[in-house]
Amino acid sequence: MKKRKIKKGPKIILILLICLILGIGIISLLPKEKEQKQEPTKEEKLINDMKKISYYRKENKERYLAYQKENDSLSIEEIITQVNIGIDKPYYTNTKPSENLNTNLILVNKYNYVTEDYIPENLEPIDTTYARSGMQLVTDAKYAFEELSQNAKEDGMTILAMSSYRSYDYQVNLYNNYVESDGKEAADTYSARAGYSEHQTGLAVDVYNGVVPYTSFEETEEFIWMQENAYKYGFILRFPKDKTNITGYQYESWHYRYVGKEVAENIHKNNLTLEEYLAKK
Repeated sequence: MKKRKIKKGPKIILILLICLILGIGIISLLPKEKEQKQEPTKEEKLINDMKKISYYRKENKERYLAYQKENDSLSIEEIITQVNIGIDKPYYTNTKPSENLNTNLILVNKYNYVTEDYIPENLEPIDTTYARSGMQLVTDAKYAFEELSQNAKEDGMTILAMSSYRSYDYQVNLYNNYVESDGKEAADTYSARAGYSEHQTGLAVDVYNGVVPYTSFEETEEFIWMQENAYKYGFILRFPKDKTNITGYQYESWHYRYVGKEVAENIHKNNLTLEEYLAKK
């Protein structure tokens, strides 16, 4: 009797199916290749670089990007600093009440204001040995200025206060007079609107040597002395010649601001304005 031959077709198909199933299973267990990361966009890269700056503020992100597009020659540090200051917006817009009232670091400028009723604490008259009659500064600034003036005198210099604390109402009249004389656009380059003058803080002082007009202070030996020594007493030149775009005011060789010795030394050594110093804190 002849043996029946088993058909190999179905058996081979079954084996192939089993191998295929096992192969798929093995492949699924193999470690998957890492998905290729998508390159960040130019904007994302810019923001990532900005976040490395210690004074980056996430709430200003969109303003940083908009300002950078308009000022692509500026460094990332400059973009962040200037937006933090507020100069990506027109002067006297996007304003807010000044912080740090009655401290050495109060900031009053074209974006930060004090109210009509703000009078700094501890206003004291400056001794008339060192100032015109009626001049006042807050206590720390007053004694620091008197020490500065006395030490300058010992060096053969005469440095006197010719303008210091000004009330809100005083600034109203002063500014309006300038507007009437030179027009509003011109007046805004050298005079503050009421509430936006740091003279109202009792920390600012305009100086002269008692001989030449204060507007010519830069031409005196006293100016050189102040450049070399003012910071040692806690004062800074408030509106430097090369920082008018930062401060919003034209250069004033006679206008000094008390911030305290430690801060004044930092600002002096790093060639900063008060705006830049605070924007980087």
